[in-house]
Amino acid sequence: MKTLYLMRHAKSSWSFDTLNDQQRPLNDRGRDDAPLMGRALAEREVELDLIVSSPAVRALSTAALVAKELEHSPEQLQVIEGIYEATVPDLLTIVQQLPDSAAAVLLVGHNNTLTDFANLLSPSEIPPMPTASIACLKFKTDQWADVSQANAEYYFFDKPKNY
Repeated sequence: MKTLYLMRHAKSSWSFDTLNDQQRPLNDRGRDDAPLMGRALAEREVELDLIVSSPAVRALSTAALVAKELEHSPEQLQVIEGIYEATVPDLLTIVQQLPDSAAAVLLVGHNNTLTDFANLLSPSEIPPMPTASIACLKFKTDQWADVSQANAEYYFFDKPKNY
């Protein structure tokens, strides 16, 4: 069994005109929502083997704040350049290349691609993903290369406004 948590980065700031898109930090709400969702995962007793994130500051900050709430080792947080500006097929390739030793993975990325990717894999419709939301899918397979909608089970969708 493989479990994939898809998380859209928390709310970012548009206050810094001199920063490029990848450098935009989280705003106050984002810095509150990311740990909130980390605690929500902890309450569900989520144990991750790996966290992969876009290199964008807002995504990596989100991943780090969630990891801290889950008492996750920083060594198990990987930056995957391809998540930033990824297409749906790109994300599928990234997921299918995850190490099979990892049973539960959190991928932190960007919309609209993340919502579209969740819906490619989910047998149930995933709503448009607001910032810091998480969709969880489980797959009846032992290999990431085999994940698809055919072996997927929708597990949950959660967002900060639920709290």
